[in-house]
Amino acid sequence: MRVKTVLLFIATALIFACAVFLNIPRETPEVYLDIRMVNDIVKTLSADWDNVQAGGIALPFQHETDYAVIDNSGRLIAATRDGLSGHINDAIGSRDTIVDITSDGYVIGKVIFHNDTARIFQQNRARFIFASTVMFLSLMIMLAGYNLYLNRTLLRPFGKMQSFARQIAAGNLDVPLEMDRNNLFGAFTESFDLMREELRSARENERKADRSKKELVASLSHDIKTPVASIKASTELMLFMMDNEEYREQLEGINAKAEQINTLITDMFHSTLEELQALSVTSTEVQSAAVQNLIRYADYEKRVKPFKLPDCLVSADLTRLQQVFDNIIGNSYKYAGTDIEVGAFFDGRHLIIDIIDFGKGVADEELPLVFNKFFRGKEAGAKSGYGLGLYISKYIMEEMSGGISCASRTDGFSVRLALLLAG
Repeated sequence: MRVKTVLLFIATALIFACAVFLNIPRETPEVYLDIRMVNDIVKTLSADWDNVQAGGIALPFQHETDYAVIDNSGRLIAATRDGLSGHINDAIGSRDTIVDITSDGYVIGKVIFHNDTARIFQQNRARFIFASTVMFLSLMIMLAGYNLYLNRTLLRPFGKMQSFARQIAAGNLDVPLEMDRNNLFGAFTESFDLMREELRSARENERKADRSKKELVASLSHDIKTPVASIKASTELMLFMMDNEEYREQLEGINAKAEQINTLITDMFHSTLEELQALSVTSTEVQSAAVQNLIRYADYEKRVKPFKLPDCLVSADLTRLQQVFDNIIGNSYKYAGTDIEVGAFFDGRHLIIDIIDFGKGVADEELPLVFNKFFRGKEAGAKSGYGLGLYISKYIMEEMSGGISCASRTDGFSVRLALLLAG
């Protein structure tokens, strides 16, 4: 819109300038003399020709018109003022009026009436240019005013609406659409701003509802762990006191299922806390021997072959790191069911720990997805789980400035942890 207005202004100005230029007079205007005055001057000069030649009389009408008197030889006899041409050729070139002075039918001299066309032409030209300039400036002022009017009433409001639309598209619903109510689009833009308020309110309500839902899941997960812990404690006590082998097997099954439920609930609880940004990870300097103990604590089925971590200090949160080892070794129990090897070495600023089993592993096309939330591979089958273990482990490791990765091998599956060296 702005470009079109400027082009319209330029085109109008050019057309007007051309019209002014084409209408400037280029020819000398005709000057019409008073015929009666001319006749009176000629008669007076003819009657007193001798005195005129002698310079003895004042020229008639000398204050009303400019003229010069010459004789038949072309000599200037008299003139109403200095500077007047007394030559026939000059008079013809200036388009002056030449009138014969006669006496008894004979031409005795001539009167050259000065045609002041140059001065009149310049005056007329100056007046015309001045008037044209005034008109042109007036037109420019009108167009500038019209452009200002369009800018205030159309272009600026549209610009604000465009900026407002970009803010809405970017998800910024806190910036209001400021617009004069008296503007042509006042009511229209007010409706847009009301829409922004409604969208912001809806988004806030959705955020609150989502947070409330997650808090409910976290609360329920926490509450469920209490009765499960009671079941495990009672089962373990009964196992300790039970002598009947058949009953012991049943109690061990109950205990295993209770442990499975406990693990699943723990994963859901931590996943929800992470989304609520409540799963805190606080790293401190710990000995590698403490990390080695965490692996042994997670290996409650004693499938990890003997190993030793190199002595060093690492930056870690032991409580959260225990969850990581529980998830990794628990997955190995569930999906591989084989012995587990642990290896360690230094790699730059990290202590690298490899946890290796000898099961079927994960398909190559599924490997990039194992850390996704709720992802479970084809090999999971009917085994219980929600696909949260590795997702939570990745979050914890990154919060400790470390890392985690997985790899399939021809003879099994490995998980690599990178713990940041302290100091």
